[in-house]
Amino acid sequence: MGPNLKGALLSLAAFGIYATHDVVIKFLGSDYTSFQIIFFSGLLGFPLITLMLMSDRTDGNLIPHHPWWSLIRALTAVSTGAAGFYAFSVLPLAQTYAILFAMPLLITLLAIPMLGEKVGIRRGLAVLVGLCGVLIVLRPGSADLSWGHLAALGAAVTGSINSLIVRKIGGEERSAVLMIWPMMASFFVTGATMPFVYVPMPIEHLLMPGVIAAMGFIAAMLIIAAYRVAPAVIVAPMQYSQIIWAAFYGAIFFDEHPDRWTVIGTAVIIASGIYIVLREGSGKASKNTPVLANKSRPETGLMPRISLLLRRGESRTEE
Repeated sequence: MGPNLKGALLSLAAFGIYATHDVVIKFLGSDYTSFQIIFFSGLLGFPLITLMLMSDRTDGNLIPHHPWWSLIRALTAVSTGAAGFYAFSVLPLAQTYAILFAMPLLITLLAIPMLGEKVGIRRGLAVLVGLCGVLIVLRPGSADLSWGHLAALGAAVTGSINSLIVRKIGGEERSAVLMIWPMMASFFVTGATMPFVYVPMPIEHLLMPGVIAAMGFIAAMLIIAAYRVAPAVIVAPMQYSQIIWAAFYGAIFFDEHPDRWTVIGTAVIIASGIYIVLREGSGKASKNTPVLANKSRPETGLMPRISLLLRRGESRTEE
């Protein structure tokens, strides 16, 4: 088996697990707020992350060199997690994915002011076409827009900002600093909401946040393995396989069937995203490669970003 095929299969397995992870979120979301789900998922997953952080041998402390950017990133991580979990809870799975798939388009746009990225006519047109795909999915004026749609859009925007902040300050900050600040912010912010939103959970429901944390961890490890054997232009487009799982799980568990406009809009968004990935991968369009550098799904605050785990692993190998 060649490395490219192995990387593609590993990433397909990872995104299949992520899609299953999102089904559990949607199931719990019918009874509990996204803040409660994130709090308990983070609490049950924290021991795994702590062990990873304890093995970091690089010198330094946990005080960031860029405190304001780190604070903004922590807040965007919490916002993305809360908004994304809420969107999965109230929207059809396929529609949620369609909106979140706009992240590569938003990253390309936001990289202009944040990274000084220069976007040529081809990538600019791809972004415009992709945003038209988002409008096709949302159909403002002809379909009812809900808080779930706004939450999914918000998660895509804040997730994009989060990714670009990592790209902007990542070279000057320890991986441990970049990992732990968003996780701690997520834990304390969602924990502060518990007196107001907590709903008692039966034991079978209480175990499910642990399942979410475990699936997120396993999927992240598979994606890391994929990026270590195959280039990003092979691995990154595999995220769009989640739409297949969304259609399958939505029909089986939630009686969801994507309408024609959702299918058309999703196809447009995916085509635009893949074009941007391939364009960056050609080496002719971007020195920053902001989309290819974003190796994670939209941040939930439960797991560190894949790019940080990869960087940490590479630094340990060099040592």
